[in-house]
Amino acid sequence: MSSITKLTDLGQSLWYDYMERRILENGELAKLIEQGDIRGLTSNPSIFNHAIAKSKDYDSALIPMSWAGYTDKKILELLMIEDIERVADLLRPLFDKTHGGDGFVSLEVRPDLAYETEKTIAEAQRLWDIVHRPNVMIKIPATEPGLTAIRRSIAAGININITLIFSIERYKEVMEAYLSGLEDRIKAGKPIDHINSVASFFVSRIDVKVDKYLEPNIQSKGGEAQIAKSLLGKIAIVNARLAYQEFRKVFESERFSKLQAKGARLQRPLWASTSTKNPAYPDTMYVDELIGNHTVNTIPPQTLEAFKDHGKVSLTIEKDLDGAKKAFLDLERIGISMKKVTWELEEEGVQIFSESYNSLLASVKTRREDALSELGLLAKSVSARITQFEADHFLNRFYAMDGSLWTDDPKGQEEVRIRMGWLNLPDSSKALLPGLDKFSSEIRDAGLSQALLLGMGGSSLAPEVMSLVFNESTGLKLTILDSTDPAQVLRAARKNPVRKTLFIVSSKSGGTAEVNALFDYFWERAVRTLQDKAPEHFIAITDPGTSLEKLAFEHNFRKIFLADPKVGGRYSALTAFGLVPAVLMGMDVAQLLDCASWMASECSLNQPIGRNPGIVLGAAIGEAAIQRRDKLTFIADPEIAPFGAWLEQLIAESSGKQSKGILPVNGEETGKPEAYGSDRLFIYLRQSGKYDNKVKLLRKAGHPVLTQDITNNYALGAEFFKWEFAIATACSILGVNAFDQPDVQDSKSRTVEKITYYREHHKFIENKPIAEENGISIYASFSPDGKGLSQIMGKFLASGRVGDYVAINAYLMRDKKNETDLQKLRMWVREKTKFATTVGFGPRFQHSTGQLHKGGANNGLFLVITTDPKQDLAIPEEGLSFGTLEHGQALGDMEALEARGRRVLRIHLTEPDILARLVNILTS
Repeated sequence: MSSITKLTDLGQSLWYDYMERRILENGELAKLIEQGDIRGLTSNPSIFNHAIAKSKDYDSALIPMSWAGYTDKKILELLMIEDIERVADLLRPLFDKTHGGDGFVSLEVRPDLAYETEKTIAEAQRLWDIVHRPNVMIKIPATEPGLTAIRRSIAAGININITLIFSIERYKEVMEAYLSGLEDRIKAGKPIDHINSVASFFVSRIDVKVDKYLEPNIQSKGGEAQIAKSLLGKIAIVNARLAYQEFRKVFESERFSKLQAKGARLQRPLWASTSTKNPAYPDTMYVDELIGNHTVNTIPPQTLEAFKDHGKVSLTIEKDLDGAKKAFLDLERIGISMKKVTWELEEEGVQIFSESYNSLLASVKTRREDALSELGLLAKSVSARITQFEADHFLNRFYAMDGSLWTDDPKGQEEVRIRMGWLNLPDSSKALLPGLDKFSSEIRDAGLSQALLLGMGGSSLAPEVMSLVFNESTGLKLTILDSTDPAQVLRAARKNPVRKTLFIVSSKSGGTAEVNALFDYFWERAVRTLQDKAPEHFIAITDPGTSLEKLAFEHNFRKIFLADPKVGGRYSALTAFGLVPAVLMGMDVAQLLDCASWMASECSLNQPIGRNPGIVLGAAIGEAAIQRRDKLTFIADPEIAPFGAWLEQLIAESSGKQSKGILPVNGEETGKPEAYGSDRLFIYLRQSGKYDNKVKLLRKAGHPVLTQDITNNYALGAEFFKWEFAIATACSILGVNAFDQPDVQDSKSRTVEKITYYREHHKFIENKPIAEENGISIYASFSPDGKGLSQIMGKFLASGRVGDYVAINAYLMRDKKNETDLQKLRMWVREKTKFATTVGFGPRFQHSTGQLHKGGANNGLFLVITTDPKQDLAIPEEGLSFGTLEHGQALGDMEALEARGRRVLRIHLTEPDILARLVNILTS
């Protein structure tokens, strides 16, 4: 039997004298409760000061509230109440099991009210009403003004933990206040059977104080020195033991028996401040020596661990009472007054808690001001937006899927209602886990070691992010193929031998042209190699009723996973589209969803709107956009940088319509402050802190930079949900429907027309180049000043205006060499123009930023780079090659851009390797 079990059997409860958000979120506190190690918890300003001021655990709540314009006191109170409510809920099963005998958590009234009776009463009632849980106790200090507050609060039916009791005389007054309060309540005709109270009698602080008074006596000569030495480290325990005798007198009295008959509960003495302050004393002495029936001992973590390891358990509370009385007499004999000691301790106790509270408030103020400095000049408008949201009941309407938040169009509102299923995914997707785990085991048992996902946009980006972030996963090695570039298709084929590969055909609509072409190619390869075993190497992820579901059924795919049809593609990271590949990679998807669930609770209806991380982040992004800071620029630590590609699609496709939009700038090298115009809002996706210094410089120069800490890789689950919430919110501010993509189809339709023409005429209709040199052809709708590449590019960039951006859309293989060359080109463009720059590989970008390019504001300059492939590949059964399809996609997209009056310059290379030469010509 453990020492704690023995202790509990003897009638003493251990409560935890400690609180920080970390132990709530990592399950440590829940484990302590489940193991029976603790049966309650107390808090005070000192504990919260340590928790909030010395960690970042509270930032996910503190920062949004700061941006929302909440005051320091409001922020602090909400943080404390959140913790208390969560602890109360964790302890509630114990409270119910013990019929209110244990399972309590305490919340203290503000220490600055310790000598103000009426204000203490009002504050106790207010906190009791806010927390609204039967297993919460409100802490009131046992000052003289506090005694009246205690009595009246008990009479009001509030559970009270009376704190800062040092003297036996004051303890008697506390018990009197409790009994009188119960009697007052009975006189008022109200029940008392649900009222709970403890009296917190402080221990170790007494020895600290008395020992200091004893020191001069020890230095003297004679009998007083011997008496003083014998009393060192003894008075706190004897004080508590004698107080326990007073407890017995009162609660074994006829007066209490009458109250008990009406349901009254014992007011248990609670031994507080029980960690040993003097290292010369045994570390468990204030537990070992104060064990008694109907008592509570509150202990900090280090004392709990010490007691579990070597605590001594026996009934000690009434041990050597004669010796206790003699110790008091000896103390008085050498001139030390316990009345003076305890009076000083009470005054100091109130002062210490007040100082801790003030220090805590100052810490919150500093943190709030730091958070506001991230917003810079946006702070006022973001706060005003949150206030407006509160008045408009925005959060309630959001969860009610009220389409009028985004559009006045009835059809658009209906689209909203059938596309917001993502709100429930953190919990609903957990039902997929048993089946996914079983399937993953089946695949491993089949000897497959690799997976190739054939998908575009929302079907491929979340799996790609997870494969790059979790690059040391224990399952299948996942490759994403989201291109029709022949070189990229060939590379994927070489890296994924058919016999070892599971092919994941992923398409929400089921009819994505690129996915169909890729399936045809890899299906033929599989059949050629595996013959009738080929279907065992294919699975499909799609919505119910799509052509892909039908195709997979007809081809007898190994498995068909159907995703939630009420979730749009770019919001589908936590559906089967993201989770099936994640499980196959060996990720702990349960942990990923737990993180998402945590963020869903942070963004829930139960939270104040200014506490909602998703809404407040969205308000900042939306307000920035309407103030022409619409270039949302990501700075990302290397560990989390792949997340930017997913964000790019979410933001661009959701916001870019009706000549409005937010341009996500992903992967642009972080420069000095002077490299940027005034149209930027920066987001720092922080994990290692690599860019801390650069971020400081940007803020100092007046650029708003919002830091989003991503503490570990599984926090991606939370980030998926938060950003979906944020971008939907930002789109509401912009007045665009976050859940449709009206301009994407135009480019697809134009591509189909061009491919149809090619099938009939074996060529495309193209304008003649305006210039040609060294394997480089230039196409433009404007007349150049000169014929050289540099002059034409110069005129093209000169057409830009303040607030424009340059999009480099390259229909090339996406590999490190081309990425490096294009990065060099974009940095040259930014240096020359101060414009925001993006780089997209086609046709991949058409499924991410393509909607913004066509539907957003006409402030983009589009540099399109195409090439003739070195080696083309035929698409089986199509009479078409991948190179031809890619060429048609480029022409269709450019035509859609030009039809909307966009500025487009196309550079065509006779072979892909000329890209490096092109970049050198332009940047030299």
